[in-house]
Amino acid sequence: STRHATQTLSSPLAPASTYQPLAMRIQQKSTPASMDALLHFNFGYIPGRNPTDQPLSALAQKRQHSIMSPGSAVKKPKPSPMSPEEERCVNYIRVLGADMVQQANSGHPGAAMGCAPIAHVLWSKVMNYNPVDPKWPNRDRFVLSNGHACALLYSMLHLTGYELTIDDLKAFRQMHSKTPGHPENEHTVGVEVATGPLGQGLTNAVGMALGQAHAAATFNRDGFNVVEHNTFVICGDGCLQEGITSEASSLAGHLGLGSLIVLYDDNNITIDGGTELSFTEDVGKRYEAYGWQVLVIEDGDTDLAGLQEAIELAKAERSKPTMIKVRTTIGFGADKAGTAGVHGAPLGLVDLARVKKEWGFEEDKCFEVPKDVSKAYSGCKPAGVAKHAAWSKMFDAYAKAHPELAADFLRRQSGELPKDWKKSLPDYTPADKGIATRQSSQLVLNSLCAAIPELIGGSADLTPSNLTKFKGALDFQAATPQGRYIRFGVREHAMAAVCNGLFAYGGMRPFCATFLNFTGYALGAMRVSALQKFGVVYIATHDSIGLGEDGPTHQPVEALLNFRATPDMLTLRPADANEVSGSYMIALERRETPCVIALSRQGCNNLHGSSKEAVELGAYVLRNKENGEDESTEQVPELVLVGSGSEVQLLVQAAPELAKRVRVRIVSMPCWELFDAQPMAYRMSVFPRGVPVLAVEALTSEGWCKYAHSVIGMRTFGHSGPAKEVQKLFGFTTENVQAKAIELLEFYKSREAPCLLERPDAQ
Repeated sequence: STRHATQTLSSPLAPASTYQPLAMRIQQKSTPASMDALLHFNFGYIPGRNPTDQPLSALAQKRQHSIMSPGSAVKKPKPSPMSPEEERCVNYIRVLGADMVQQANSGHPGAAMGCAPIAHVLWSKVMNYNPVDPKWPNRDRFVLSNGHACALLYSMLHLTGYELTIDDLKAFRQMHSKTPGHPENEHTVGVEVATGPLGQGLTNAVGMALGQAHAAATFNRDGFNVVEHNTFVICGDGCLQEGITSEASSLAGHLGLGSLIVLYDDNNITIDGGTELSFTEDVGKRYEAYGWQVLVIEDGDTDLAGLQEAIELAKAERSKPTMIKVRTTIGFGADKAGTAGVHGAPLGLVDLARVKKEWGFEEDKCFEVPKDVSKAYSGCKPAGVAKHAAWSKMFDAYAKAHPELAADFLRRQSGELPKDWKKSLPDYTPADKGIATRQSSQLVLNSLCAAIPELIGGSADLTPSNLTKFKGALDFQAATPQGRYIRFGVREHAMAAVCNGLFAYGGMRPFCATFLNFTGYALGAMRVSALQKFGVVYIATHDSIGLGEDGPTHQPVEALLNFRATPDMLTLRPADANEVSGSYMIALERRETPCVIALSRQGCNNLHGSSKEAVELGAYVLRNKENGEDESTEQVPELVLVGSGSEVQLLVQAAPELAKRVRVRIVSMPCWELFDAQPMAYRMSVFPRGVPVLAVEALTSEGWCKYAHSVIGMRTFGHSGPAKEVQKLFGFTTENVQAKAIELLEFYKSREAPCLLERPDAQ
């Protein structure tokens, strides 16, 4: 495959003249019988199963051509074999991962076995970590982007002394275990981020590397490198096929994130079969074009010295991220090694026993770590403790030299926001000029970013529209990593996942922005925000058909419902500037809940009775007395008008005429999820029993049936035209609200309106 063109490989261990391309050695020295074996080893070719139906010599020539292509740099010498001790460790990692999958009768042994050499080098020779304190701020970060290979990660956490026992490994993929089927940071100590949806992990790692660069620029001082570490990633072909990694890798190259080191498990196999079926690009050249350093390890199955050397070269390159293409054999050692068949199924008892026997392990023993292997990793924990202690000693000296910086560093690491930050949130009165809620958002961001220095974020190339660049903001760029404003470019999916990485890194409160309709590009990462309980703030402007002329391609209809349906996520659609303040207050208070704040393009007057504190209730009575209901009596309304965002303005305009007929209550409902969490008594006080409810929202009408007997909402896509004309076309006018309200009252004139809150699932 032409994707294997060798890129910038360097090795000072031997002169380039000693190197001979692998394919050339095949042609010159191999017999026909050994040709099959070598091609099996290096191409994923199985005798009798040539997926490309090409002669073996053609495959060899193709390999030779790619290795010798222009752009190849210093060539790598023939790899030296592993020492017997290291070979035994690597093979036991493979066996342990296979045991876990076999025990569960479910899982993915292929990548876990193929990547064992990479994991061994990282955990035993390269990474700085402390199993006793897994959240040590200056640890190296590790992300397993191909999360299906998590048996490998769990094995390494156990072997190196984290709180993951053999019994935990035995419970792989079982209910309530610490070893779920894909890594989850909430379940397993030592897991930085939840991975599984391919590409998310690598993109999270870009966020972590960005966080490292920003923290280093913010806190490091001469003689005190408080922040000095790397972010390591293992990823596979699947991750690199996902569009999100293209977005993120392009951004990482532009930003020169030199602490990011990606080890690409280049095994030629996808679930469908060989990569020649669908993935034949030259990945190395693509990443060079992104601005990365690209190194290649020809024999990732045994060349531990080459792996370590490449990683050291990557660590030395601080001006750009590094990809190390590690050519491995999926399921190394198994009968189905090098094929798709070993990707996602247990080896089987017979093959697993054979593998153990060939590698010198007892065939009938499972989950018993040999003493020599245990001893080999026994130094990892004390080494990590010692490194942490040395860092702590340095930090104590740093705190004496720079007490304010040290205190701020520790505060940020704790997740505690600055004292009195809420005082920075502005309040408004109806006398204040009405503006679009996106403009109110900009004013709130100006205040918050001055009060909370760890607020960091930006927009997906919509800064003038999202209004997210706060006063005094400096761009984060390669030359100015101390900057807090990130130009994500038109990369919505990567933007969201990078923010997940920033949050996971620690000491950061990330926000990001795009049009509400374009959050569809980011749904995968936003869902994982909720799964991981990462308090990322998502700013989504131009939140309805009020967008106007740009038309239905830009006008959201179903978008908000996606987020309202997502567990552990809050969706806030403020009606005026006070509610915008309240929305940000909630978003920043709730560290474990991502929040979507949907904001209008069109102006919104500041309403009587609104407040930032009331937003926390989810829904509240906005006006009573002006609409004919005496607040001092026990009288209940005869009609409730409820809405969110800019449509609350319509309710206010429609209410006086309706109040001539009946007692009208207006309810602003900025957040369904917060309202649903209130006690039933409060909810019933807002929507009294037997009172008809009309909901108005310029988005899909779906979901409002939980609260309202009738809905003015969107049932089709929007239309291109001036905003007011589009709103009129779809019935978002004062006159239509009044007409629908009267229609609803007539319908319930002779019958009682059912109480929609009194359902078994609403208690």
